[in-house]
Amino acid sequence: MTVEWARGGPDLLVLLDRDAGGLGSQIQDHLRAAIRERRLVSGERLPSTRRLAALLGVARGTVVEAYEQLLAEGYVLSTVGSGTRVAAIPPSEEVSGHAPEPVSAVSPRPIDFEYGIPDLRTVPLSDWSWAVSKATQTLPTAALGDDDPAGWRHLRDVVSAYHRRVRAGSATTDDTVIVAGFRQGLTFALATLARRGIHRIALEDPGPRDHDVIAQRAGLEAVPVPVDAEGLDVGRLRDSGARAVLLTPAHQCPTGVALGPSRRRDLMAWAEEVDGVILEDDYDAEFRYDRQPVGSLQGLNPRRVIAFGSVSKTLAPALRLGWVLAPPQWRDGIIEEKQLTSRGAPSLDQEALALLMETGRFDRHLRRAREVYRARRDVLAAEVDRAFEPGRLTGLAAGCHAVLQLPAGADERAVSATAATLGVVVNTLGRYRFSAEGRPAEPLAPALVIGFGNVDEARIRDGVRILAAAAGVQP
Repeated sequence: MTVEWARGGPDLLVLLDRDAGGLGSQIQDHLRAAIRERRLVSGERLPSTRRLAALLGVARGTVVEAYEQLLAEGYVLSTVGSGTRVAAIPPSEEVSGHAPEPVSAVSPRPIDFEYGIPDLRTVPLSDWSWAVSKATQTLPTAALGDDDPAGWRHLRDVVSAYHRRVRAGSATTDDTVIVAGFRQGLTFALATLARRGIHRIALEDPGPRDHDVIAQRAGLEAVPVPVDAEGLDVGRLRDSGARAVLLTPAHQCPTGVALGPSRRRDLMAWAEEVDGVILEDDYDAEFRYDRQPVGSLQGLNPRRVIAFGSVSKTLAPALRLGWVLAPPQWRDGIIEEKQLTSRGAPSLDQEALALLMETGRFDRHLRRAREVYRARRDVLAAEVDRAFEPGRLTGLAAGCHAVLQLPAGADERAVSATAATLGVVVNTLGRYRFSAEGRPAEPLAPALVIGFGNVDEARIRDGVRILAAAAGVQP
C-alpha cells in the first residue's frame, strides 16, 4: 500500500559524490535505482524540485533536469496539483530477490465468530478524541516526563473507585498498577509469583488460550483443573498441588458459567489452606443480561486475590490499557517487573481514559453496547433454536460469546473446517483445552465457541444457517 505523504513527504536520502562531478546524473541514477528496487513504490510522491535542491545543496535547475529525464524515461509521472510521483514499472532483473507483492483474489468478507472481539464500529472515537484533547490541554508540563512506576495516579484513582463501585471490590489507589493490557499485567504477576516461590499454577480447563504458555515462560508449571456447571472444580484444585490459580469467575471463558456461591467459599478456604493466591480475570463482567452480576472475588478476600481489568472488551483492544489490583505483598513485585521490562501505557492515554470514565462517557458507551450485544445474543439464540434445536446454546447470561453444543457424534473440527470453506470462521471448544504432560484432557461433548460481539444481526442469521449445514443438520 502506497503511503500518501503530505507536502512531498519526509526528506529523501540521496548521497552525492561532489568530487566526482555530474551531480544531475548522480541524482538520476540514485532515483532510478530506488524505483527499480522498490525503495520508492508506485504512486509515492517525490519532494518538490525546490525542496530537494535545498536538501542536496544544488541548483534547482539540476533537480528539474533530473526529474524531466526520469519523466521522459517513464520512471515518474507529473500532474499539475499532484506533484511528481513514481510510475508503475514492471519488475526487472535488478530487483532479483525482491518478490512482488502478492495479488489477493477478491473474495467475500467471511462471517467471523471469533471470540473476544467487541463491536469495533461502536467504539466511541469522538469521545476518545475529546478525552485525548482534554488531556493535552490540562496536563501540567511536569506530567510529560516519566510517571509513577505504578501508573498515572488519576487513572489509578478512577479505576480503583470504579472497581469498588461497579464490581464490589475493595482495592485502593495504592493497590492499583496500570499496565498495557491484560496480558502484560498477567505476565508481570506470574513472574512475581515465580520469584516469590510459587512454582505451580492451576488453570481452568477448558479455558482461555495461551495462558499455559505465558505461565510456562514465567517459570511456572501449569496444571489443568476441570470446569463444570458451577465453575472451577475446587476439589480437583486441592488435588493439583498448586498454590496459585487463574480463573474467570464472573463469566467463565469459554463455557459462560459463573462460579457458584459454594465454590467461591471453597476457593477462599483453599487459598488460606495453602497460603495461595487467586488471579481473577474480570474480562467482560460489564455485559450482563439475564442475571444480577456477581461481585469480584477481590472484594471477598483482598489479601488473597490479584484482580485484572482492561478496556479490550469494553472499548477496543487497540487502546492497550489495563490495570492490576494487587495486595501489598504482590504489588511491589509487579511494579518491579514493569520497571524492568516496560514503562507501560503512555501517560496521555492514561489521563484520557481517566477523563472518559470520570465524565460518564465510558458508562454511556457501556449502556449502548450492552443493548447492542443483548439484541445480537437474542438473534443468535433464536436462530440456533430454529436451525438446530432448543437448548443447544449455553453461556448466554453475560458477555459476547456463547457455546453451541453440536449433535452427539459430530466432529467439531470437521464442522469448523467445513464452515470455513463456506465463509464462516468459528473456534471449536477443543481449542480451549490443554493437556499437561501425563495428564490427558478429559473428554467434552463436541461444541463451537461463537463470538457475536463484532457480527451484525443479518450475518449472525446467515452464519448460523451455514453452521447448521456444515454440521449436517437438516432444516
